[in-house]
Amino acid sequence: MTLDTIGGLAGAWLIAALLLGIAELLIPGVFAIFLAIAAAITGVALLALPALPPAAQLASFAVWSVVTVLIGRRWYLDYPVPSSDARLNDRAARLIGDVVVVETGIEGGSGRVRVGDGSWPARGRDAVVGERVRIAAVEGGVLLVEPVPPYDAPDS
Repeated sequence: MTLDTIGGLAGAWLIAALLLGIAELLIPGVFAIFLAIAAAITGVALLALPALPPAAQLASFAVWSVVTVLIGRRWYLDYPVPSSDARLNDRAARLIGDVVVVETGIEGGSGRVRVGDGSWPARGRDAVVGERVRIAAVEGGVLLVEPVPPYDAPDS
């Protein structure tokens, strides 16, 4: 390989890193940046080891991709991004406090309630079909409900 070829290959990896970095800014999610770092490391490695064959370059990119994604994943677990809505991606938790209608009578502590256009299993005090109940908590996909005083206006 000539120096121009080596510089061209390293440059290609560094351009790929730049494009992946730009993609990270344009698309939602935090993933492309880790691939950009892996491509940059591969490009720098190619400058340091000019005889690195293409298969080794791809292997380097693959290994560094896995390493950077795992490091990034760990980082975001240790340092979560704060949100103004703690229940943003937790649909079930967002239901807490909503008033819903009993669809299948709650007898012996279990039944079903209508939430929007769907039906959810529910547990709580006995309630007849059509009665309004408030969602107090969610446990494993089951809504824990409580009676609603007659003066409360429905939330949903």
